[in-house]
Amino acid sequence: QVQLVESGGGLVQAGGSLRLSCAASGSILSINAMGWYRQAPGKQRELVATITSDGNTKYADHVKGRFTISRDNAKNTVHLQMNSLKPEDTAGYYCNAEILGAGTYYGRNYWGKGTLVTVSS
Repeated sequence: QVQLVESGGGLVQAGGSLRLSCAASGSILSINAMGWYRQAPGKQRELVATITSDGNTKYADHVKGRFTISRDNAKNTVHLQMNSLKPEDTAGYYCNAEILGAGTYYGRNYWGKGTLVTVSS
């Protein structure tokens, strides 16, 4: 059973920083793209950042220059360093990964349960 578990959320003042982590576990053969999405109350889930297995990154315009995504392929982890946080960054942050699990022939999209980030003004 493959699962993604996020950690690192919390309460921070505007201008502060947080580092989110997500660990994939289970019978994993390979992981393709990994990423972070967020969902604020009353809003749709939106892309924050993604990273491919060879390190190519993509960011949403509203986090460019403030957030940095990275991954450790050996540990099946992905991180999101968030700096210069703003109240509008308040949301549940969800880890996503395309994973080829043992006993399967194609990759499948997995989601974590999310971690809450609250930025106070």
